[in-house]
Amino acid sequence: MPQNEICSPLSVLDDRGQPHNFGWSKQANFFYDPALLHVPRHRVTESDRYIVHSPTHMLIFEIRDDGWLGHMGISVISLRDKKRSTQVFQTVVPLGSYQMPNSSVTGSVRWRRKKTQLNFVCMEGGSRIVKADILKFGRHRSLRGALILTPQEEPHSLVTNQPWRNGKKAFRYTRCSPWFFAEGMIQFGGSEIIFTRGNAWGVFDWYRCVRPKADIRYWAAASGMSEGKLFSFCVGYSGADFSEGTENGFFIDGKLHKLDQVTFHIPLSNWLSPWRFTSNDNRLEMTFHPHQERIDRGSLFFHSSARRQVCGFFSGKVQLDDGSVIGFQHLTGFAERSKTQL
Repeated sequence: MPQNEICSPLSVLDDRGQPHNFGWSKQANFFYDPALLHVPRHRVTESDRYIVHSPTHMLIFEIRDDGWLGHMGISVISLRDKKRSTQVFQTVVPLGSYQMPNSSVTGSVRWRRKKTQLNFVCMEGGSRIVKADILKFGRHRSLRGALILTPQEEPHSLVTNQPWRNGKKAFRYTRCSPWFFAEGMIQFGGSEIIFTRGNAWGVFDWYRCVRPKADIRYWAAASGMSEGKLFSFCVGYSGADFSEGTENGFFIDGKLHKLDQVTFHIPLSNWLSPWRFTSNDNRLEMTFHPHQERIDRGSLFFHSSARRQVCGFFSGKVQLDDGSVIGFQHLTGFAERSKTQL
C-alpha cells in the first residue's frame, strides 16, 4: 500500500484545529501547537516514555497526561530472575499542568511531588538524561539515579501523523527512536543497576494526540546487537487510519527500513506462549518469546485506561529496503495492548 512520506516541516493541525498533513517521516518534520486545538482538554493525551534495558534489567519511565488523569510510572524488571516492581503516581485532572513539550526534539519534562521527582532532560545534539529520585518505591525501598541516552550518528526515527476514520478531530502524532546507547546507574534499594555503553540500549516513545471515544492499540519495540550491527524496531496498529503511513519499521545502526502493515498473532489463551509477527508485504517473519507480564489500570469519571505489557526476546528475519534479507536473534523488548475509553 502506498504511504505518504513527509520530507519537509508541516503542521499536524490547520488554523481551525483540524488535523491534516497525514503520513510518516524519518525525521521530526511535523510540528504540533496545542493552542490550535478546538477540543476539550480532557480529550488530549501527551506522553513521553523511555524503555532502557541491559542483559540483566529493563527499566520503564513514563510521564503521561490523559486530561482527566495524569500518570507518572516507573517499572524495574529483572530479566534474569523474572521479578518486577512498579510504582505509579496519579494526578487527578492535570489538564495540561505537566507542561509537556510540543516538540520531541527540544524541551524537557519535570514531574515532582514533595520529595519524589522524575525528570526527562533533552540536551543539544539529541542526547537525553533520565533522572529519578523516588524516596519510597514498592516495599519501602528507594530508587534514584541517572541514565544518559546517546543517539546513533545521524539517526532516523519513525514519525507518524494519523487520523481516525470515525473521528473528525482525533489524530495521533508519534515518534519512536529505538536506537539509543544507554549508560548510567540506578540505585534500587540496596542494589545498583548499572548500564554501560555498548551493552545497554534505550527506546524513546513519544506521542501527542486527540483521543477518539475508544481505542485499542497494539505496539512492540526492541533493540540489541546481532551480526555486529544494532538492530531495533517498532511495530504496531490501532483504530487509527494508517493508509498514509504505518508505525512499522526496522532500524539497522539507526537507519530506517520502512514496513507496511504488521500483524500480531497473539496466543489469546496464554500471553506468555510464543507470539508471531508477520507483514502483509512478506518482509517480516518474527517470533516473540515472552517471559513475564504486567498490567496497568487507571480510571476517573468517564475515562478509563488499561495496558497489558509482556517482556521478552524477539528473533526472526527482515527484508531491507535494498531487497537483502538479514536475520536477528534474541533482541530484548516488549509488546503491549493499550485500551482507552471515554
